[in-house]
Amino acid sequence: MAEQDGADRVSFLLARHGGITNARIRDALAAIGYSPRQGSTLLSLADAGRMSQQALGETMGVDPSVLVGILNDLEDGELVERRRDPADRRRHIVAITAKGERAVADVRSVLAGVDRELFADLDASELAMLRGLLAKVRTKPGDPACTE
Repeated sequence: MAEQDGADRVSFLLARHGGITNARIRDALAAIGYSPRQGSTLLSLADAGRMSQQALGETMGVDPSVLVGILNDLEDGELVERRRDPADRRRHIVAITAKGERAVADVRSVLAGVDRELFADLDASELAMLRGLLAKVRTKPGDPACTE
């Protein structure tokens, strides 16, 4: 295979599409009042149920100090609640509220719209193939992300 140059390089194509996808997700979530991290946190809690703050941070790959800020905002909006674990007073258990569950429906709806727009030209098998290929790309949650 010939070496790829410039814009044809798969890593550049992925970075370009990733940047565009990121912007569309940010815009869609901002339209309903959330940041991507807030939306991701709500989705994580809706999917996993109540969990320790530490486990939530590990699941999301978010630094504990960053997670505190996210949870503070979500708690101020009455979307999540933190309570001390009765079995271990040093731990906080985070749970989504009824209002948070309603917010999750909105988050899922706008993200589904972004997906429909981005992947309109892919059929179900192509989308499954893309998902499988992306799962093989060697990245990990702690890798720094480009913010350009």
